[in-house]
Amino acid sequence: MLEPWLDLPDARARLAHWSELTGLDLVALGTTEPNEVVRATEVTQPLLTAAALLSGRALLAGGSPDLVCGHSIGELSAAAFAGVLSDDEAVELAAGRGRLMAEAAQAQPTGMLALLGGELDEDDYRSAGLELATVNVAGQVVLGGPIEALDAWTPPKGVRARRLEVAGAFHTSAMASAVEGFAALVATLEPDDATCDVIANADGAVLRDGREVLDRLVGQLTRPVRFDLCLAAAAAATEAVELAPAGVLKALMKRALPDVPVTALRTQDDLLVTA
Repeated sequence: MLEPWLDLPDARARLAHWSELTGLDLVALGTTEPNEVVRATEVTQPLLTAAALLSGRALLAGGSPDLVCGHSIGELSAAAFAGVLSDDEAVELAAGRGRLMAEAAQAQPTGMLALLGGELDEDDYRSAGLELATVNVAGQVVLGGPIEALDAWTPPKGVRARRLEVAGAFHTSAMASAVEGFAALVATLEPDDATCDVIANADGAVLRDGREVLDRLVGQLTRPVRFDLCLAAAAAATEAVELAPAGVLKALMKRALPDVPVTALRTQDDLLVTA
């Protein structure tokens, strides 16, 4: 995840600093540690944030974006690029968020199920004890809930289902125990107002007020990610860039907004495409 970005100027120094802030060896975790270690929620979240920050700062080269939008944990790095948070604050919040969500996931065995195609009946899955966790694009949603409910529920005809390798049912009520702790972390910060538009995961709202951006990060722990609404709010964009580690969101954007060119920053070579 971090290998392509380690030879950027100051990258190793920044990662060493963030490692001290989080108590995690981010370089080792982003280069040599096995998947089963990296997939731990408390590791994945600060690691994803670090990768986005390194690649995004290289892309911007001291400049500012016109518009930002993150997907779930990506909302933290998006807030940093919009000037609401510092990069250090974004990484520290990501580590705290990951730790709290991991603790919530350990309290009850829950999981997530990705569903492709077809139509879902809300009454059907809710009566089975499941909740909507994500709408990526039309026909691509994620449900979350107790493991036994996921095992017992039968998807409608024509809907393909795939269990996700995650620690718990993120963006559902299963994360309720993480809210108070994360709210306390956010309350210690003094955010600046955004220097560009920030699209919020909950409903695609376009924000500039820094405190509202942070307050929504707290609420988003237990609310579905409506990336479909985020993409609709970005429909006027003339181009877009997905920050490292990249690929998934580009595919979603190409489905929803096929006329918007999208570059995925997988390596430094991709920076040349955006120049």
